[in-house]
Amino acid sequence: MSKRFGRITINPEVCMGQATIRAMRITVAFVLKLLASGMNHEEILNAYPELEEKDIMQAIEYAAWLAEEYHRPIPAHY
Repeated sequence: MSKRFGRITINPEVCMGQATIRAMRITVAFVLKLLASGMNHEEILNAYPELEEKDIMQAIEYAAWLAEEYHRPIPAHY
């Protein structure tokens, strides 16, 4: 992972290779789901004290970075 996402780690041995926060078993997807469910940053940090505010912000930034990728459709062969 680049320096830009220094808090995001990907290791095939941890959480089946999903992006995690600082090599902990807390995935970026899990943090995003907590946010999507309506939890605010303070609630997440209270529920998961091993997380830091910067972890939440980087999870959001990482998701935005993934969302901006352009995928070309596979052309149909006739």
